[in-house]
Amino acid sequence: PTLSLPGPGGTGRLTMLSGGLLALLAATLLPRALGGAPRNMVLILTDDQDTELGGLTPMTKAKALIGQPGVSFTNSFTVAPLCCPSRSSLLSGRYPHNHQVSNNSLDGNCSSPAWQKNQEPHAFAVHLQKKGYRTFYAGKYLNQYGHKAGGGVQYMPPGWNLWNGLVGNSRYYNYTLSVNGQAETHGDSYEKDYLTDLIANRTIKFLQNSSNSPFFVMVCPPAPHSPWTAAPHYQEAYNTTKAPRGGSYNVQGKDKHWLIRQARSPMASTSVEFLDNAFRRRWQTLLSVDDLVEKVVSQLEKQKLLDSTYIFYTSDNGYHTGQFSMPIDKRQMYDFDLRVPLLVRGPGIKPNQTKKELALNIDLAPTFLDIAGINMSEVTMDGQSLLPLLVSPPWNGTWRSDFLVEYTGEGHADKDPWCPNLGPGVSECFPDCVCEDAFNNTYACVRTLGSRDLQYCEFSDKESFVEVYNLTSDPHQLVNIFSALKKDDPQFLQDMNARLGQLQTCVGVSCHTHGHRRVSRRA
Repeated sequence: PTLSLPGPGGTGRLTMLSGGLLALLAATLLPRALGGAPRNMVLILTDDQDTELGGLTPMTKAKALIGQPGVSFTNSFTVAPLCCPSRSSLLSGRYPHNHQVSNNSLDGNCSSPAWQKNQEPHAFAVHLQKKGYRTFYAGKYLNQYGHKAGGGVQYMPPGWNLWNGLVGNSRYYNYTLSVNGQAETHGDSYEKDYLTDLIANRTIKFLQNSSNSPFFVMVCPPAPHSPWTAAPHYQEAYNTTKAPRGGSYNVQGKDKHWLIRQARSPMASTSVEFLDNAFRRRWQTLLSVDDLVEKVVSQLEKQKLLDSTYIFYTSDNGYHTGQFSMPIDKRQMYDFDLRVPLLVRGPGIKPNQTKKELALNIDLAPTFLDIAGINMSEVTMDGQSLLPLLVSPPWNGTWRSDFLVEYTGEGHADKDPWCPNLGPGVSECFPDCVCEDAFNNTYACVRTLGSRDLQYCEFSDKESFVEVYNLTSDPHQLVNIFSALKKDDPQFLQDMNARLGQLQTCVGVSCHTHGHRRVSRRA
């Protein structure tokens, strides 16, 4: 027997509004929400901030200043659990198979000449700038930004009027910024160089000069990414805090992909000590981000711009500390690495709302364009505008109920420098030689949300490994039910395989439109 999977609104329908109808609906809502005037926008994007392990706990100011006056999304996901592919999706509004950024390396197209030629000209900032927005960027961009092969620090991505891009990956001290194409080096003085505070101060300066035209601000602090360097006055915070136990913490992933199975379980005491220390320091670094939020909101209020500005707070991907005995990292297909915070406040948004609809990082770009009044039929993005979910009156249409997750693994061609005895093909093998990535940690998943939350994932490896989870009954993804389904309901697996194929080849509107789908009782 089979069950139909209702949408979040309980309609029993999985069909999506067509792109044209959705745009028409947004057009009828926008005049009431925006009053016919261009609205300002601020995006605060953190690095590796989870929600499943309490990642918003340090963010008391952000929750009070953005979440409480606006909307908190409880089902917000990245479509790729790694920095560069995820950020590329956010910038372009596209799935990785369409923007072609597969990982954090130049070979993986991260900030490569091909990305610059084929994708950046279509990023949301370009459209906003053409619409008359004054645009400002500060902080981490893409992991390989500033590399000689991509034009070095002289290269400025199109669409940004003022550019303060971090060269390379997240750091707090001893880094280089590209300031409008000029290299600016920084040392280790807290007052002069601490990156989170520096970009906060530059954002305030930009706002002080931006009262007369619509603006878009994108602020990207390094926190809580490693090396987890807290500001001096926060280095004693959470000094007794440990990573959460329970759920999948220190659980052997015996029915999972080989990369998870290779983890030592139970973890060595050295791994536990390492991850607890990382967990504390991550939260410490976030306290400075919380201060950044307060400074930005206070400045907008001081200039009487707060009521005309949308503020978005989110992260590029989640994180894990000990789940399935994997000490620290992201890159995995499980909810702890996929779920990200999403808080939004702004004109037409009622306070103290919680939204359960699926929100993806590929939805942010079309949302920004929608707010700016840009005709969405003139752009090709795989996401869909969240504006109908944000503004009043409430929208009762049918929303998407599934999405695609894509990841391409990375490994050392020779040996991992941390653990040379392991041989080639693996990477991120710390601490205690537990590897977090490999060449064949390459997968694609369908993640559904409805009357039953499901995940179906296929790996590109010699095993053709498959993992399937019913997150309604197994929210921590402890039991892979693929073998049971293969025996009891093979048709369900065929249906999920077909849906995965559809999503892996989707472009634009087809990425969020589909027909009725069945759900196995066995799942």
